[in-house]
Amino acid sequence: MSTAEITPPPKATPPPKATPPPKATPPPKATPPEKTEPSAPAFEKSYIDQITNQFTDDVEVGYIKENRTRINVKKEKISDVAKFIKDNTPFDHAESVTGVDFPEDKEIGVIYHLGSYTDPTYSKQVLALSTRVPREENPNPGNDSTKLPSLRDMFYSVEFHEREVFEMLGVHFEGHPDNRRLLLPEDWADLPPLRKDFKNKGR
Repeated sequence: MSTAEITPPPKATPPPKATPPPKATPPPKATPPEKTEPSAPAFEKSYIDQITNQFTDDVEVGYIKENRTRINVKKEKISDVAKFIKDNTPFDHAESVTGVDFPEDKEIGVIYHLGSYTDPTYSKQVLALSTRVPREENPNPGNDSTKLPSLRDMFYSVEFHEREVFEMLGVHFEGHPDNRRLLLPEDWADLPPLRKDFKNKGR
């Protein structure tokens, strides 16, 4: 028997690794449609434009919505703007007068909500005539800078509303014929009670 070495068979070559399929490219993200501001209602815009065109540098539009509009006015011009509105638009009375305390801004806001009794086309309209006055840290109503001219001669209905804003927020209305307290006692010696620091700071 031959003693010649037996040559082992060659090792089998492993099959090539399968190439993974290329990753699918995700579709591009859809660009969201641009938001378009709704156009202002034509009727409301017409009387707001009448006011802003007359007082270009002294007023700014707060908003114009259906039946609801707002004009922000410099405090020095509140009487002039109110008189123009009374003389040139159907807004003939103030439905209410409200105040807002802005301690961070050191201001107090006063807003007159105007309406019309005389023109049926304006019966649902409310025009907010808004302004701001300085806010005193230690108020002395009537003897500090927190004051505005009264609109009572233009809109008789503000007589009691202005008195309420006077006692509740300390805004003195110059020219008001009866600027007494309305709900609080005359000897009230604390902060105006609708100021935001009323609960934790008294005099």
